[in-house]
Amino acid sequence: MGLINMKTPLVEMDGDEMTRILWQWIKEQLICPYVDLNVEYYDLGLPNRDVNNDRVTVDSAKAIMTYGVGVKCATITPNIQRVEEYGLKEMWKSPNATIRGILDGTVFRSPVLIDCIKPAVRAWQKPIHIARHAYGDVYGAVEQRVTAPGRAELVFTETNGGETRTLIHDFKGAGVLQAMHNRDDSILSFAHVCFKYALDRKIDLWFSTKDTISKQYDQTFKILFQEVYEKHYKADFEKAGIEYFYTLIDDAVARVIRSKGGFLWACKNYDGDVMSDMVSTAFGSLAMMTSVLQSPDGHYEYEAAHGTVTQHYYRHKRGEETSTNPIATIFAWTGALRKRGELDQNQPLQDFADKLEKACLDTLEAGIMTKDLVGLCEGVTPTPVSSKGMMDAIAKRLAGM
Repeated sequence: MGLINMKTPLVEMDGDEMTRILWQWIKEQLICPYVDLNVEYYDLGLPNRDVNNDRVTVDSAKAIMTYGVGVKCATITPNIQRVEEYGLKEMWKSPNATIRGILDGTVFRSPVLIDCIKPAVRAWQKPIHIARHAYGDVYGAVEQRVTAPGRAELVFTETNGGETRTLIHDFKGAGVLQAMHNRDDSILSFAHVCFKYALDRKIDLWFSTKDTISKQYDQTFKILFQEVYEKHYKADFEKAGIEYFYTLIDDAVARVIRSKGGFLWACKNYDGDVMSDMVSTAFGSLAMMTSVLQSPDGHYEYEAAHGTVTQHYYRHKRGEETSTNPIATIFAWTGALRKRGELDQNQPLQDFADKLEKACLDTLEAGIMTKDLVGLCEGVTPTPVSSKGMMDAIAKRLAGM
């Protein structure tokens, strides 16, 4: 059989450290033997971002707006230690935050479930999907360290010259300041894609903030979500037999733990970041959590929910064996290939994505898995394998399907 043809390019964004190694193996062993891969390639590895002053990140986001679908490898968001390690010109921003800001997208994260690994939370029977608003909050905040007594104010100057001032704090000594923002249009986009996601999958939608404390910022989210629901989605939700439910974030956490799962939990940016890690770990492993950034304009960026697996990369560089779980990174590729196939009406490409995912799941169900899953396995005698061993086992199963 010939290779599966791709009509339209996929935006490929390469990354850093151990995930960059896995990325190359996935392409070589699992995709290129079956697909005539057509990509618009961008190297978002930290050294290359430093060389071109991070312009490549912006260019990759714009490419997704052109071609509709992208797939991204995990990347480093540098701190002071990384600046010194890589000799960077400056502490570059998070590539994910940059891309999310340009696409104005919502991040949806879902666990990859297998029968031989039971959730740590006994009540959970179905996946819990997380929708993370991917704009503003602390990720777009400005901060200032103050070292002397003084008066801090929040000042808003209107275009016509009007000005409002709100006292933040009268400092008697050293302290720190942070200012966050959000936009109504971004919150509205977030609400629409969440309601559509829930309708497409016929699952309830939960939304949570802390509007009792944040009486302007969080309450704006609550009000706009309710307005969008009442005006655009209430009738469709009732017809589908699903529910939109709002509650405070602390109440939501308690309800989630006691729930059976099977719903979409919409969260603000920081809440979604934290809660998606909690949910993924409780379902098994962060390396078993898929992530897709979806914009209101119908653009999609697929990636793994985890980072670059730094410690494994250092061991790999020393020639030592690692046991890095590649599943979420493989599912980033399958998600992007499937969506590319859907948009291009390319059924063979969609079928291949399904086939590769099944090869991964069948391999895991047979007990062949990386060390992060071995201690969680039930009902099957696990066979722990290395990073490369896991890739080889999936490739062998895929070749035999």
